[in-house]
Amino acid sequence: MPENFDLLVFIGRFQPVHSSHLSIMQAALHRARRLLVLVGSTNVTRSTKNPFSFAERSVMIRASMGELESRVQVCPIKDYPYMEDLWVKGVQDAVQTAALELGAQSIGLIGHEKDESSYYLRMFPQWPLVESPNIDGRSATELRDLILAPNGRGSHLVLESAMPSACVEFVEEFRRLPQYQRLVNEHAFLKSYHRQFASYPYPPVFVTVDAVVIHSGHILLVERKAEPGKGLLALPGGFIDQRERIADGMLRELKEETNIKIPLPVLRGSIKSSRVFDDPDRSQRGRTITHAFHIEFPGGELPRIKGGDDAAKAVWLPLSDFYALDGAMYEDHWHIAAGFIGLT
Repeated sequence: MPENFDLLVFIGRFQPVHSSHLSIMQAALHRARRLLVLVGSTNVTRSTKNPFSFAERSVMIRASMGELESRVQVCPIKDYPYMEDLWVKGVQDAVQTAALELGAQSIGLIGHEKDESSYYLRMFPQWPLVESPNIDGRSATELRDLILAPNGRGSHLVLESAMPSACVEFVEEFRRLPQYQRLVNEHAFLKSYHRQFASYPYPPVFVTVDAVVIHSGHILLVERKAEPGKGLLALPGGFIDQRERIADGMLRELKEETNIKIPLPVLRGSIKSSRVFDDPDRSQRGRTITHAFHIEFPGGELPRIKGGDDAAKAVWLPLSDFYALDGAMYEDHWHIAAGFIGLT
């Protein structure tokens, strides 16, 4: 007889919620008194990979569960791309809190090991794993493509076959929002971008540079002028040229995008440290490895800046305001800067 649990835990991004997710959640409630759904990537900027916020995904999950909703708890989990132990701690803390509230003694993890992206299921040996198959073989990536590049009634019918009706209804209403059009534009840009390399024998690996400039308690940021991430705040940076060294490329991009009124020798002499950021999923453009440099000036009047090149504008942002940008900056730029200034 299969083991029953007081609490089963289901971890996922749910971008979007689809029928296989619903099947796993229903199966969990046949095996446990309560289900804790941990929704990941809740501190990432809205993008074609993560089009829906935590609140939106929570609504879709609850609306899909019908009369079972009262036995389901939905909690957010933040991403820490370069501090995975903080992600593990976040999961453990959420489970511990839920277990204490319920008085749960027997706890298990439920999920489907589809590929290497499911490695997290093996990170919690304290909880027995209940394997639940992806009965429909649904791919969230394919569903996002249909949502962001609709192709007539056929796309709608596929979504109806692949997602709970409440989620399809949500998507149809979401398409009326201005956020949706921004995602459609970014999706089209990325599809075109990837077609440039479709004939390559191997996917390309890109090398970029970023500057984390701290001056008198402020951080230097730019607003992106073009896709991807148009309108988002980011670190000054970009792709290195074919014949330049990494640090030289960083200083060139910093000057081009901010026109910062500090001489190059002073900027170079104020580099405190550098670090490689290589999360394989850090950029939707493809495999992109960035070299970030920390430049710091403890005090003094803030130098004049002006956006240029790929930056619509450049801004000095107080560090107290920067802290609140987790989940609102381009790609992993918040985490890059936070790693240098001791936030993570």
